[in-house]
Amino acid sequence: MASRLMNKTRQEHQARADRFFLPHLCTGETVLMLVLLAELLVIALVLVEPMTAGFNWGKLALCSLFVQWIVLLSAALLCLLRPCLLHLTTVWVSFYCSLLVVLLTLVFTALADYFRFYEQAGFELYLRHALISLILSGLLLRYFYLQSQWQRQQQAELNARIEALQARIKPHFLFNCLNSIASLISIDPSKAEQAVIDLSDLFRASLAAPGTLTTWAEELALSKRYLSIEQYRLGERLQLDWQIDGVPDDLPIPRLTLQPLLENALIHGIQPRIDGGLVRVKASFCGGEFCLCVSNPCRLQAPTSAGSGQALRNIKSRLLALFGVAASLTVQQQDESYQVCLRYPCKLLSRQGKPV
Repeated sequence: MASRLMNKTRQEHQARADRFFLPHLCTGETVLMLVLLAELLVIALVLVEPMTAGFNWGKLALCSLFVQWIVLLSAALLCLLRPCLLHLTTVWVSFYCSLLVVLLTLVFTALADYFRFYEQAGFELYLRHALISLILSGLLLRYFYLQSQWQRQQQAELNARIEALQARIKPHFLFNCLNSIASLISIDPSKAEQAVIDLSDLFRASLAAPGTLTTWAEELALSKRYLSIEQYRLGERLQLDWQIDGVPDDLPIPRLTLQPLLENALIHGIQPRIDGGLVRVKASFCGGEFCLCVSNPCRLQAPTSAGSGQALRNIKSRLLALFGVAASLTVQQQDESYQVCLRYPCKLLSRQGKPV
């Protein structure tokens, strides 16, 4: 009970963090962007000053030091305060962030005044720096908010597209399982009954946790349940060779990826052959790239049905949608062997710190 509450709390916290518009300001990419923006601001401030006989490099250096300290310290503090800000509304987050930047600006302005970095310092200088920091922080926060909304919209559209592609696979998968069970009723009713129970468990597993990604362990378990149903019908004609040692259980994989590949291998490689054949599954994870290959025997120049091509196009579309152009799906047929391989870059879910 306690672990369930902890998992629920962790999921709620993660969901709130995913919806939060303020990005992680401690990442190298974000820090580099802030440093470049700050330097562009410094150059703009120096250029608006009255032109003299020579460019004032000393003033540029002092302004850069002044602005960069404010930007980097603001980013560091906001990064530390981010967990506390998650529970606030967008308006209050924007208010506290802007207030923090303005206060830091005033503190550094006071330090610059103390060390005589400015020839004439007074209330107008403090007011000018405060207004500049307030306007720029407001613009930057507005940019972060719009960027967050755009990303959430893109993610929602992507999830809808992936779910639509997965929905096309499930009926086809159900019909094939029902056909397998129907063929068992007259031959072995007890096996047919057990197959119905396995099918119920299989669909419960496939529908339990909707989402675009699942773990390798869950996808493998679902596929083995499907194979257990087919094993009742094919018997010794179906031989399996699993070469999947070394693949982490928490490796992310699109839901219903391995099962359609196995389904194609059985329908087009094992079922037409009197003596059946061997289905080999190879999987590896190396250098941040996952590779999965499913091979089965086939006849030379055997016609490929439209359903098989549709399943492969479906898987390829989902891989490209989730992992970009770095993902690939290739088909090779040679020496009476048919092999489908897919590759895509990914990170382990445990290292991402995100649940499926």
